[in-house]
Amino acid sequence: MGLVATLTNPQNIVGAVTAIVAFATIVTLAKPYLVSSSLESRLKSVTTRREELRRKSREALASKSVGASSLRHSDEGLYKKVVDRLQLSRLLEDPKVAEKLAQAGYRGPKPVSTFYFFRFVLPFAFAATTAFYLFLINGFGLVVMTKIAAVVAGMTLGYYAPNVYISNVAQKRRDSIVGAFPDALDLLLICVESGMSVEAAIQKVSQEIGGASIELAEELTLLTAELSYLPERRQAYEGLARRTNHAGIKSVMTAMIQAERYGTPVGSALRVMAKENRDMRLAEAEKKAAQLPAKLTVPMIIFFLPVLFVVILGPAILRATDMMAHKPV
Repeated sequence: MGLVATLTNPQNIVGAVTAIVAFATIVTLAKPYLVSSSLESRLKSVTTRREELRRKSREALASKSVGASSLRHSDEGLYKKVVDRLQLSRLLEDPKVAEKLAQAGYRGPKPVSTFYFFRFVLPFAFAATTAFYLFLINGFGLVVMTKIAAVVAGMTLGYYAPNVYISNVAQKRRDSIVGAFPDALDLLLICVESGMSVEAAIQKVSQEIGGASIELAEELTLLTAELSYLPERRQAYEGLARRTNHAGIKSVMTAMIQAERYGTPVGSALRVMAKENRDMRLAEAEKKAAQLPAKLTVPMIIFFLPVLFVVILGPAILRATDMMAHKPV
């Protein structure tokens, strides 16, 4: 009971929340100085994947057999065994799960198994945690039906938590790619007009754009590998459009496909697409700037105005209190 009283003490809860907020503030301020660049390691992983594709492709050609070698990753981990044993891929079927994971940067069968595993486990984990806290530690004076409803809400939250996480990661990755994509198009246009092939130009741009967006450098490197090994170049362009899921990049990939099909100059298409993407990026920045006053209203009311009132009225209140204290009776 002493542990329960300690955990439910309001002063301890307030102190714990204050400590967590202070720690989060310190981590936020120190994170830019502690984060190391992962460009080299991520590009190295993509290069390793390309070499693996090349090696397995040669093995497949040498064996002259379809089933002798595979270019696909295999997954034999614990998550895969649990998913296959419980048939979670059928129970929790999501036809777009592979596409969503690819947009978040997770490729191959292993992330799919991990997604299904946590989508099955997290509802029970959230429900068990909620039930343990409400029924055994602190019920907040709630009736039994309200506690059961809270447990059900925790289970629902656990079911949708993997989707929310994947969506957030995909959105951050998309923002990073879109922010540097117009500059990448300008570099690609310069390389193509200088006489370089499309594959060499994309590979060169992927090496140069890494300082602005590691995610875009990774996607361009992967695009180079797919252009080399997929049976149709159209599939590589469409794959990049699906992984990024952005209208500007889709239009550029469509223009590249049409240039490959009809023999139109790639430079002219890239010049037009680069201008459109720059205008799109500027419009997005203007949209965010227009939304800023409305978003700052509530923080200003909650945080700035009380402090302003204290600074303005504080000296007057202290002076009035001092005068009332020294006033003769």
